[in-house]
Formats: sequence, structure tokens, C-alpha cells
Amino acid sequence: MKEFKVQPIRNGTVIDHIDSGKALDVLKILNIDETVKSTVSVIMHVQSAKNEYKDIVKVEDKELNPKQLQKIALIAPHATINIIRDYEVVKKSAVKAPERVVGIVRCANPNCITNARTELDTYEPVEPEFIVESVNPLKLRCVYCDRELDDPEKHLI
Repeated sequence: MKEFKVQPIRNGTVIDHIDSGKALDVLKILNIDETVKSTVSVIMHVQSAKNEYKDIVKVEDKELNPKQLQKIALIAPHATINIIRDYEVVKKSAVKAPERVVGIVRCANPNCITNARTELDTYEPVEPEFIVESVNPLKLRCVYCDRELDDPEKHLI
């Protein structure tokens, strides 16, 4: 049987240990679409050394900003971020869910002040903010209306 390997990247980011089936959600967070000019590799349902399954995303010439890292931590709490320079891993770190999530998840309560519209049909300038109640399973609580979100990946901004 032939073995196919994914081409290494010269510079960029490798997101490893993504929960199986979540790689496409990571691509959305990174704003990766058909217009991207860099090499992007998506490897899904790969057996890991621990005999579990995971996804991997490799993006050449891209480093993640703090909001992207927080969003990834919410949907893939076991992910690791590898920064690549000249084909070598120069930094490896695990994502960590923050205690507070600000401006990256929209409240599901349509009556929450963060979703309120003015008479000019514009949103109030109140940034959504949540307290992380639980990481596994992930549960967030809105600081304004106390609505609990148990599916925050559906409400990512």
C-alpha cells in the first residue's frame, strides 16, 4: 500500500490535536476560503499515538491572532499550536480556554443588550462578554443577561 505524506511548510502555523471533525470549523475561524494564496493542508480523522482520532490544519505564511486562538480554544480545547520557521518548529503551545470571552461569541438571547437595536437599526455598542463556566463540556454564561450557552461554536462572531 502506498503511503501519502503531507508536504511540510516552510513558515507558518500547524494546528494539531484538533478534535476529530472540527478542522473545517478551524478553517472558518482562520478565514480560509478559496481566495487564500498560501498552501493549506487539512488532515481529518487521523489516528494519533494515543489511539484516538484527531484533525490537523497546516497554513503556510500565517500566524494566528489572539482572538483566533481563543476561538480555537473554545471549539478544540486540546489543540496545540506549532509555529514553523524554515521547516522547524520554533514554538509549540497548547491552547487554553480563557476565563472570560469578550467579543468573539454572540449571545443567543435576542433580548440581550448585546443584541439590542436602536431606532436607527444599528446595534448598541455593547460588546458581548461571557464567563467560562465549564470547559468540558464547554458552557459560557453571558455577563449581561445570564443566558448560558452550551453550544458556543454556533455563535462565534
